[in-house]
Amino acid sequence: MSGDERMRSDSVTLADGSDTVDTVITPVTVLAGTTRPAPGYPDLPRDDVAARGTATFLEGHAIGIRDGMIAWIRPAAEVEAATLAQAAVIDGSGQVAIPGLMNSHTHSPMTMFRGSAEDVPIKDWFNKHIWPMEVNLTERDVTLGARLAVGEMLLGGVTNFADHYFFTDRIAEVVAESGARGHLASTFFSSQGPEGLERSAAFAERWNGAADGRITTTLGPHATYTVTDADLEATAEQARRLGVRTHIHAAESMNQTESSLERHGRTPVQVLHDTGILETGAIIAHGAGIVESDLEWLVPHADRVAVASCTKVYMKHAHTTTPVRMLHDAGLTVGLGTDGPASHNTLDVLESMRMMSLKQKDDHLDATWMTSAHALDLATRQSAAAFGLQDSLGVLAPGYKADVVLIDLQKPHLQPMHDLAAALVLSVKSSDVTTVLVDGRLVVEHGRLVTMDLTDTIAELNRRLPELSDRTRGTIQDYAP
Repeated sequence: MSGDERMRSDSVTLADGSDTVDTVITPVTVLAGTTRPAPGYPDLPRDDVAARGTATFLEGHAIGIRDGMIAWIRPAAEVEAATLAQAAVIDGSGQVAIPGLMNSHTHSPMTMFRGSAEDVPIKDWFNKHIWPMEVNLTERDVTLGARLAVGEMLLGGVTNFADHYFFTDRIAEVVAESGARGHLASTFFSSQGPEGLERSAAFAERWNGAADGRITTTLGPHATYTVTDADLEATAEQARRLGVRTHIHAAESMNQTESSLERHGRTPVQVLHDTGILETGAIIAHGAGIVESDLEWLVPHADRVAVASCTKVYMKHAHTTTPVRMLHDAGLTVGLGTDGPASHNTLDVLESMRMMSLKQKDDHLDATWMTSAHALDLATRQSAAAFGLQDSLGVLAPGYKADVVLIDLQKPHLQPMHDLAAALVLSVKSSDVTTVLVDGRLVVEHGRLVTMDLTDTIAELNRRLPELSDRTRGTIQDYAP
């Protein structure tokens, strides 16, 4: 049996042998799976498909959803009229279905600071703009910023996001209300004393598994340069106790890595190793300063450690980018993130995917590196693995959760269609998203939010701007990595 035949056979297998479904999406083209490129690519022969990775699309198919799960995927012509008669039918004509996108690192409520600190060096960005403004935050501000962010992400096909911020209970409430997923961490600094870690751990324990399992949690030490080794060791102990991972900024730039070596004789990644953070599992935000010697610490934990890359931010702040090729060849997972909208300006993961693909080609002066199939693998399967959710999300297949995004392929900028994978990476816009389901529930329909109305949120947030933008009341921290 050929590889294509195996994919088709798997794609029509029922989850439990029953045709009964709640919802059917038909007819639609389905992104049925991606495979990770072989390590060492592109040094392998150029005609070796496995070396470049694959993206398999099934045209004219239907997706059956039952109890929030994908029950089957089969040719639309094989779906019986009786099945359609008892289900809600979503017309997928002229569209492609992809897994719900996952933003592997962001600070969602920072929508409130979008565009407030532009064209400045990174040190000034923190010390003269963002951290002095964050002193002004109230819990209500975080609710408003999170509502705007979650709405923006859902409209762009982002169904889950790894968040790292303050007043995290308010963010969790927004996630629960909106029908989205959230992988949430309560941020703390060592300057806050023991209360910071205690609050982060209490939040992780309180909310993990909430909202019918749509909320998962991690611990949230801010960074290796703002949290002491002793507090990182205590974080690892709490992670073991709670059975959760850690989300932390580390090796954010090469300057940060060089500074750590000069001051402490260790890279930030070695700090994570020495304090037990890697052993308990982690999302490493950015990792643009990861060096080859760090692989010694990372590779033994490749099954539970991922690097979240936010390429647009590195270009904007003019520093090094995540060494995706080195991490790929070492077998490490890389997830796509946006960082906060104060630095990325949008929460558009499709834009992040395009930026990464192009930046990787440019950095390596190699047009064959980071193929469209590879980029789609990062955006779907690998991003799910970054959350530790690769067994339930990131793939459209029977037995996986029904987080499904439909994208309109009839837009002028996507036609004519020579290469669907390339179109999804290089041409698509977030505004091309028409329909989004989370756990089989509609949260975006016909390009409009179903579960949220942001009109009052936007108006109230704009009224808060004078108070939020006051930079005269001190600062949260001093940025000196």
